[in-house]
Amino acid sequence: MPERPIVVFDVNETLLDLDAIRPTFDRIFDDPAALRVWFAHLITYSEALTLSGVYVPFTDIGGAVLRMLAATRDITISDADAAELTDRFAAMPPHPEVPAALRRLNDHDFRLFTLTDNTLDISGRQLDRAGLTHLFERRFSVDETARRHKPAPEAYRSVSSALDVDPAGICLIACHVWDTIGAAAAGWQTALILREGNAPLDVGPQPDLIGQDLDAIADQLIERYGDGGPGRV
Repeated sequence: MPERPIVVFDVNETLLDLDAIRPTFDRIFDDPAALRVWFAHLITYSEALTLSGVYVPFTDIGGAVLRMLAATRDITISDADAAELTDRFAAMPPHPEVPAALRRLNDHDFRLFTLTDNTLDISGRQLDRAGLTHLFERRFSVDETARRHKPAPEAYRSVSSALDVDPAGICLIACHVWDTIGAAAAGWQTALILREGNAPLDVGPQPDLIGQDLDAIADQLIERYGDGGPGRV
């Protein structure tokens, strides 16, 4: 039986339900597509800034993209609008299957961590409100380590270095192909959750595991690595 990997989770949308912030976008934009356009632009510009050698905290990029999207539609974003979005973003609930699936992985002695583009403060608020913090051994933020947003290789290498683990001994679980591509390029194993609106890309590094939700990924990890192996440290 192969040695089980350390498991690192993306947070936004992978563990937490992004649709919880939809009411803010529906109220401001009156457009059901606005949320997904905003999130796609948030990822695009976080990557563009990173490629340009410029670091800006993820929440600051999110606010700037919100104002940019509003400007293209002749809408003014108030301080109250921005504060509402920040509050909702920090209070997104977990997807229904997530708490039990994480507990199951814990019960099978998988070591669980998170890696997010959010600041540790925001990710801490998110996981605390979702009731998930105690299930993770440690939380990583690019804001505290690489100061380069995923999928920059430095983001993943900083985790491998901090844990003093060979990259091949880490598995990223995410619902975004750009994230699994970055992790695979850094030498990690990867698992892709097919949340709504996400699907595999048939070019580039392919995920080692694919499942419709975290339960499906947990099933595959447990089946592949069994009940034995190293315990929690």
